[in-house]
Amino acid sequence: MTAATNELLDLFLSRKALLEGHFVLSSGLHSDRYLQCALLLQDPVVAEDLGRRIAAALPAAVDVVLSPAVGGLIIGHEVARARKTRAIFSEKDERGKPVLRRGFSLNAGEKVLVIEDVITTGLSTNEVISLVSASGAELVGIGSIVNRGANPEEKFTTWKKPVHSLLNIEVKSWTPGDCALCTRGLPAVKPGSRKI
Repeated sequence: MTAATNELLDLFLSRKALLEGHFVLSSGLHSDRYLQCALLLQDPVVAEDLGRRIAAALPAAVDVVLSPAVGGLIIGHEVARARKTRAIFSEKDERGKPVLRRGFSLNAGEKVLVIEDVITTGLSTNEVISLVSASGAELVGIGSIVNRGANPEEKFTTWKKPVHSLLNIEVKSWTPGDCALCTRGLPAVKPGSRKI
């Protein structure tokens, strides 16, 4: 692990934001660990610092930062602040698909960064990226505080854009049918925000 990785992992631990138990992730997978970025982002100084770090690692020419609600709201705003550009967010419609509301829009040709708090399978991020594509805007990069698991570029092969996560950490996850925690009868909690 690098010094930056150790420092960020220490921050998660010191803020009690690396949780252990039985969790149902937004993807539907189960895990014995959960990284609760909201516990870091509640501190505006930490949120600003993390936003600056992500912003510095991604392409320079950006018109707008787009994040999924709820998890990506704060970090997306902080990345936009660091880049001195606007920040918008997507919300779920009645079918559970991301849409732009509240008068937000993307214009054809705009350069867009998609920013998340945690990337697990890439499902939510890919759904938000589809909004960029449908609008005629240009995706220029993808960023997150945490990437759980494999190389993040592998999760976004369709888009072939720079991906930067401050913390890449392997956290085991299982399908519900293969979950040893379920087999042992441990109750699961769903701390994510996919349904919000």
